[in-house]
Amino acid sequence: MKILVTVKRVIDYNVQIRVKQDGSGVEKDNVKMSMNPPDENAVEEALRIKESGKADEIIALSIGSDKAQETIRTALAMGADRGIHVKSDLDLEPLAISKIISKIAEQEKPSIILMGKQAIDDDSNQTGQMTSALLNWPQATFASKIEIEDNAAIVTREIDEGLEKIKVSIPFVASCDLRLNEPRYASLPNIMKAKKKPIDVKDAVSLGIDINPRIDQIKVEEPPVRQKGIMVNDVSELVHKLKHEAKVI
Repeated sequence: MKILVTVKRVIDYNVQIRVKQDGSGVEKDNVKMSMNPPDENAVEEALRIKESGKADEIIALSIGSDKAQETIRTALAMGADRGIHVKSDLDLEPLAISKIISKIAEQEKPSIILMGKQAIDDDSNQTGQMTSALLNWPQATFASKIEIEDNAAIVTREIDEGLEKIKVSIPFVASCDLRLNEPRYASLPNIMKAKKKPIDVKDAVSLGIDINPRIDQIKVEEPPVRQKGIMVNDVSELVHKLKHEAKVI
């Protein structure tokens, strides 16, 4: 069984986001980048499935500029077998990403596609669902536990009401929740080995799909600065301010 894992290069979660002066987007130059955190959980789950003897190969897929190969190398250092880099300098929308993943899936024929439940840069939470629809595969989103059976999987999902268990047939698409597992750190020997693992480079245009954006981004602005709070001496003063100044009661 083959597992395809998608990994995205995003601004590191510890970095303070800054908007460009012209409002065209967020500043990425000279900013620390890393693998999208939920994608780390997807890679870790793929490794655990393989270590249990239920998968033979793990392929790490990333889409973006040449620097996306750094993210693929991170997945390879964690234990993935090989990588695929689909080159594109465009800021691709979730639908375009899903089309590319679907095309790669048609070529590689994986039994499982794993990805993070959402990316921390755009928080779209759309790619997994769209990929499932394009491939006509079952989907299991927000997975917090995956149990592989012979021709199916039992997936525990995080939902608003608590936990939900569903059974999906293989092949399927799963988006991984942060509660799914604890991603491992890549050891120094594995980091060195990852440099020799193959990465197949493809051009997004050569895949023969429409990846042109359908949404025009007009302007990006920082949220308004929160106003300083007011200290009150007692409940009576609080009620007076809420009634006469804030006019909420």
